[in-house]
Amino acid sequence: MKEGIDDIQSTTGIILEKLQSWWVLFVENLPNLGVALIVMIISYLLSKLIFKTTLKLVQNRVRQKAVAKLIARVVAVVVVAAGLFLALNVLNLGDSISGLLTGAGISGIVIGLALQGTLSNTISGVVLSFRKNVRIGNWVETTGYAGEIIDIAINYLVLKEADNNIVVIPNKTILENPIKNYSLTTRMRVMVECGVGYESDLEKVESITKNVIADSFEQIENSENVEFYFTEFGGSSINFLCRFWIDAENSLEQLKAKSKAIIKIKQAFVAENINIPFPIRTLQFDDQTLNISKKNSVENSEEE
Repeated sequence: MKEGIDDIQSTTGIILEKLQSWWVLFVENLPNLGVALIVMIISYLLSKLIFKTTLKLVQNRVRQKAVAKLIARVVAVVVVAAGLFLALNVLNLGDSISGLLTGAGISGIVIGLALQGTLSNTISGVVLSFRKNVRIGNWVETTGYAGEIIDIAINYLVLKEADNNIVVIPNKTILENPIKNYSLTTRMRVMVECGVGYESDLEKVESITKNVIADSFEQIENSENVEFYFTEFGGSSINFLCRFWIDAENSLEQLKAKSKAIIKIKQAFVAENINIPFPIRTLQFDDQTLNISKKNSVENSEEE
């Protein structure tokens, strides 16, 4: 019984001594704790200020709010992390900093491998946001799709095609493939192909076509600015190619101009009695072929 009481007293004494040593250590490090707490508070307040400042600066160059907030948050997190490391140094916890850095490095590798596709799209989205040749409202063509850019998000780009369909393309795909931006220039070339009958006066056809195009579009000063070339002797017509430039920034305006040019050319050709032939196939039968055909018809009628 006495031995049991002695063991309890001995254990209680050890616990009290340990608690007392911890208390002494806490009191001794109380100034350091205060300094570390002040450092963390300052770093937190500073991170909020830097977040707002960075957001304003980035928004002047990046139209996408999501990307601008992402960049500002990354800068703010860096400030908080720096404050955390300073606070741990004040508390003489250098070993803890090494452990944190090691753990963060390993975690970063694991997360990076697991989210490789997502991270690549995110980084690509940030890169796209700073590219001046790809902006919201531009009419572009890439990876087999053409349309107006209506959004550049962190992970994807959204196109609205001419038929009002919405296409979502990962940002990584945009960076890795060629992209044609029609909005970078205010002029586009229109090409119209047609054919006229072999009996037509080709010089007259060329003159009428050039004059019609020049009169139909204000941006074309005279007929000399219209390109005209006969291209081939077709099966039923002599074909030609007409090319001219218009003020346009998207394929829809180009398509409207081509439609207008076709209508005007057709009207001018009708007025001048210029034939636009459709494909014709001529079948020729000689006398022998006709005689054989008649003989077969007579034999078939006799059998009936």
